[in-house]
Amino acid sequence: PAATPAEPTAAQIALGREIVVASGMARSFDIAVPQFLDQIATRLTQTRPDLIKDLNVVLEQIKPEFDKRTATVIDQAARSYAQRFTEDELKQISGFFKSAAGAKYVETQPLVFNDVFVAMQAWQKQLSTDMMARVREEMKKKGHDI
Repeated sequence: PAATPAEPTAAQIALGREIVVASGMARSFDIAVPQFLDQIATRLTQTRPDLIKDLNVVLEQIKPEFDKRTATVIDQAARSYAQRFTEDELKQISGFFKSAAGAKYVETQPLVFNDVFVAMQAWQKQLSTDMMARVREEMKKKGHDI
């Protein structure tokens, strides 16, 4: 069995947190609270439009409380990095994200992910079509038309 990783140091966790923020990962967490609040507002006001005014006040009032929870998931992500990388490796990774190339990587990452997502959809569709054609071909050799 694999050994349990040593407890990361405070320096490793701090570097992990730097990476989570600098890599753009934290942006993914930051949008969760506003999205959930918007969903709640939409759900409640569809059937009760009279609630809009008071609901908007309540949502603004409670938002800071839930924004604080974002720090929890950032800490968990930081700890995960800290457990898997040495302090020196974390410094190197953090350095990359502080570099011009790292900043460009973070800036273009959403665009690249979108391109990959679109390409993957086309790839999956073609793969599925090609697989089915081959299955039909091989089944036909066995006397089955499908």
